[in-house]
Amino acid sequence: MTEPQTEKKTSVIVPAFNEADNMPDLFSELAFALRDADLDAEVVLVDDGSTDGTLEAARRAAAAAGLTDARFLSHRSNRGKTDALLTGAEASTGDYLVLFDADLQHAPEEIARFVRALDEGSDLVTGRKVGRYEKRLVSGTYNWLSRLIFRVPVHDLNSMKAFRRSVIDEMELRDDWHRYLVVLAHDRGFRLREIDVELHPRRHGVTKYGGRQRILIGTLDLVAVWFQLVFGRKPLLFFGMTGLALLGLGAITGAIAIYLRFVVGQGYRPLLTLVLLLVLVGLGLFVLGFLAELIAGLRAEVEALRRDMRK
Repeated sequence: MTEPQTEKKTSVIVPAFNEADNMPDLFSELAFALRDADLDAEVVLVDDGSTDGTLEAARRAAAAAGLTDARFLSHRSNRGKTDALLTGAEASTGDYLVLFDADLQHAPEEIARFVRALDEGSDLVTGRKVGRYEKRLVSGTYNWLSRLIFRVPVHDLNSMKAFRRSVIDEMELRDDWHRYLVVLAHDRGFRLREIDVELHPRRHGVTKYGGRQRILIGTLDLVAVWFQLVFGRKPLLFFGMTGLALLGLGAITGAIAIYLRFVVGQGYRPLLTLVLLLVLVGLGLFVLGFLAELIAGLRAEVEALRRDMRK
């Protein structure tokens, strides 16, 4: 047995969707790894609307492994990994939270390394996958775009993670935004660290993430997160600039229409209609920007109140 790694309690949150066949190995290896590292830890499994008996298999596996303090939560329907993470975090009691996949593509022994990195001062530790990876091209492109857009000092956004509770407490994660936890934490000034973590082949079942639809969803989420971080706090920056640009185009188009009408002697009614359209849309966007600023101000006050209530 190794020396205790931390005085902090650790909650290992395991989202699971149709992973019944993996439960015996999962709990057996989690129990061994946590005891070997002498961690004060709890396992919180969130069954995300499984239809194959994952929850019952998990209870049996935990009992067989001697994890008497394991906790089991369930969603009535499949709500996705982000909701499973939030459900598990809300029910957990640890100072440190570890997001661990039920498919055992990462070894439970890695948990101690992640916890040790938190002890050394990091707020969020993310893994950089090492090993054969079927979706390496898609994942690599996605991670490259994320580094380019968000300037995050890590190479892999969607891997095993460990973080302090304060990180998740400050987040408002939307559907499928667990993959942007690193980006949002970096934006808020949390200290990040990346460590290599070996990727193992899936033992049972099939991957839950794949297909062209996932690529489209990931791309749209990337744009949504970028928009929120860049313009969410100052929406007038986007709507105001766009409105001013349209007003400018309207003014230029109007000048051209006046020139054609009074200098060249040619009236062109569609051009006048375009001027009206550009001016009205530009003014509308500018007004919308002011309204969005008021909403952003209210949102900031609500977030500050929420943080105060959690203290």
